[in-house]
Amino acid sequence: MRRIVETGLKKPPAPHAWAIASNDTLYSVHVPIRPDGSIENGDATQQAEVTLADLEATIKAADADLGDVVLVQIYLTSLEHKPAIDEVYKRFFVEPYPVRACIAVSELPTPGTIIEIVATATLSS
Repeated sequence: MRRIVETGLKKPPAPHAWAIASNDTLYSVHVPIRPDGSIENGDATQQAEVTLADLEATIKAADADLGDVVLVQIYLTSLEHKPAIDEVYKRFFVEPYPVRACIAVSELPTPGTIIEIVATATLSS
């Protein structure tokens, strides 16, 4: 069984969903989009806060919490942003932290953004 998890964000500009729950797993992607649909183009700290707040809202919409996240993949346009991202990340997640990868890419599809997060979480049946 597969269902779209809605958080009130507008539809993605590309042909994909923001989040899908399938069986007991949530798969989601997050960019620095504020709840009003505008893009956060600030520094790494500001973009991380908006992106992780979106992740948290999505997890809650799926009736879970951040403790249910098992895998986080962070894409950054520069690893120079990693220390700032890590500081924000520690405000959202507590030990034991999810498995995480942090990958530098030349650019992201959403103009002006420096971060994109893909997360996987377990859901209770």
